[in-house]
Amino acid sequence: MLLQKDEVLDRLATVGNVAQFVALRPSSGALEQSYSRIAGYSPNSRFETIDEALAKLIARSGEGKLNVRSYRPHDPRSREFVYGLENIDDVLGHANRLAAEGLHLIVNETIDIHDGGVSGVLQGDTVEFAPDDTPRCVEKPGVASLPFTQAMEILSTVYGFTPDLRPAAGERTEFSVHPLKRGWQQAHTLLWEHEKDVPNATTAAQRWPNHFSRFLGDKTFGLLMAQTLGMAVPRTMVINRRIAPFVFGTPTGSAEVWTRTCPTEPHPGLYTTVKGWTDPFALLANEDPEGNMIASVLRQDAVPAAHSGAAIVDADGNLVIEGRSGEGDRLMLGIDRPEILPASVTEGVQLIYGMLRDTLGPVKFEWVHDGKRVWVVQLHRGATSSSATTIVPGEPRIWTDFKIEDGLDRLRVLLDQLPPDAGVSVIGEVGLTSHIADVLRRAGMPARLPAR
Repeated sequence: MLLQKDEVLDRLATVGNVAQFVALRPSSGALEQSYSRIAGYSPNSRFETIDEALAKLIARSGEGKLNVRSYRPHDPRSREFVYGLENIDDVLGHANRLAAEGLHLIVNETIDIHDGGVSGVLQGDTVEFAPDDTPRCVEKPGVASLPFTQAMEILSTVYGFTPDLRPAAGERTEFSVHPLKRGWQQAHTLLWEHEKDVPNATTAAQRWPNHFSRFLGDKTFGLLMAQTLGMAVPRTMVINRRIAPFVFGTPTGSAEVWTRTCPTEPHPGLYTTVKGWTDPFALLANEDPEGNMIASVLRQDAVPAAHSGAAIVDADGNLVIEGRSGEGDRLMLGIDRPEILPASVTEGVQLIYGMLRDTLGPVKFEWVHDGKRVWVVQLHRGATSSSATTIVPGEPRIWTDFKIEDGLDRLRVLLDQLPPDAGVSVIGEVGLTSHIADVLRRAGMPARLPAR
């Protein structure tokens, strides 16, 4: 026999933490309590009146608000849903009105989906989630989709606790994770639905940008992915706009640091990266006063750089490794040219690429070699359409020259001014892995290099 929603919720509460609730059923023209879970009270505690039960519920709600959900018995579809009521009289008014229509009710605490946590679904060994949404986010584009072990490592690093979730073949769990404790067990993980005998999800996509990578910042998410895949990542403190600072990565042995802005999506060379410490709050106020573009500021251990550079996959599927001795910031900006690298360095970068490719497919990453091993300092997915003489393929009506020495800011101005049928002819020698090449690829406008 199909269980009613309050019965399902009562059973779910025996296996995990649920949002605090009082379930009500119409009986002889009045409301009667069926099940309940309220923090500090035993399961299904009975209260003298419905008013008392609701008063206890709202008093223990983290937001001080309640929702009223209505449904017909043994009908899986919900009916009217009233959200975020702050007054007990309003809750009772809606409850009595809906009960008069023969509907059953679940009154539960309002959980703020914008509290810095995430919601999603665990199905089989795949976890999909997003911030600022309910578990229904999995029905929309843009969710993070990761294997269970990788998802738990990333979420526990970001939030400082491991979500209370367990994978099981043929099972599906809707959940949410919160920085502050919630629910009748006062824990960080809430369960919303749990089903058995469902198909296992397909392989996790492991793609970004997604909503969670934008929430943390693209560099942060890429580095977390690299760390979970076994790469050496410099110790990094993340100062995010919406959640408490957190740290991940491995100490490099250097007392020097880099301060890096971390935009929601890649904007090569647009925002500040500086060696040494600078005020992150002044940086955010100066470069992104509206708070829309930069998600975080990173304090990252410097790597004692014997060689630095980047690696991409070109239009023919070949790995292109570019670098030079010392630090690589001037190389990435197109100021310095790539050099011939020692075989031990290129072999180390090739090894790292192979390990990343086996899981993620073609990737681009920035690296630093300290003389002993390769450190990953940025990671992105995907191949490029570039070749030795072409950054972006195409046959425009007109070509416009751009001199490397004019710099990234002038290039961005030029791209904004060019008509749609134009292309850029780059004058000077610059690496295919440089920020200049990245900016041109992101613009999607035909761009060519002089023959070498």
